[in-house]
Amino acid sequence: MKNDPKNILYIHLQDSERFVISSGMNFREFAYALPHPLSNLLLLKHKFEDAEFHMNTLLEYVNEENIVRLLKDNVQGYGDFCWIDFEEESGLDELDGPELAELLYIGHCKNHLRPPFYRKLNNEFVYLAQDDGWFNKIYYRSLGTYFKMMGQLVPLKIGTLRAERTWLGIRKRSEYPPVPAEVFQRLSRLMGEGIVFSFHEVQQSRNRLEIPVWVVGDYLNMDDMAEGYTQMKREKPNALIVLNRKAKEWSLTLSN
Repeated sequence: MKNDPKNILYIHLQDSERFVISSGMNFREFAYALPHPLSNLLLLKHKFEDAEFHMNTLLEYVNEENIVRLLKDNVQGYGDFCWIDFEEESGLDELDGPELAELLYIGHCKNHLRPPFYRKLNNEFVYLAQDDGWFNKIYYRSLGTYFKMMGQLVPLKIGTLRAERTWLGIRKRSEYPPVPAEVFQRLSRLMGEGIVFSFHEVQQSRNRLEIPVWVVGDYLNMDDMAEGYTQMKREKPNALIVLNRKAKEWSLTLSN
């Protein structure tokens, strides 16, 4: 049975090849957590009905103005959802046969033949998902962008799950400060081994909030990952991401 993607976030970082495999982060969360809005997207695998057709690549694309509609669509229901961003449509016109073949390959196999960052596209990402939010593989031109995105994503996940009641009894989402990118940079060694952030196991008090992190290993099959996490969460966490509520500051505690 698939784990609830809202409760945990699995991360396996391959820093040398600049990609991250994850489970528990969907396209909408990814887009909202980025430091800058997404530009145009060349769709390699999708079922979006409002895309535009590009003659040179014989592929469909979404321009910057139409991305909001894509964000509202049921992307998880597409099955495979794969795209690469691009700066200008003229860049698509300049793609040659070998470059287009590489893009078709990466969309089909979810793996690269060479680093998938193209001068003609000036792309920042390659986004490859199967049942979006269940299995995602994302290439980042800059891992610095990834660490900043994580800094926004974690508070977003906590805020969604940890709704608090006002004195009127109305539920509201707490606003948590971004986690500094340095916290995730320090975690990058463990990310290289494969880790789970558990939002279901968050411990909080009036002054402190703790997100436990377990090293679970390198997985491509997310059912196996979920089973591995079920076993590992009985052990002491390998790290804690801690929010000091009074100071509104995040820190990282690593276990020995």
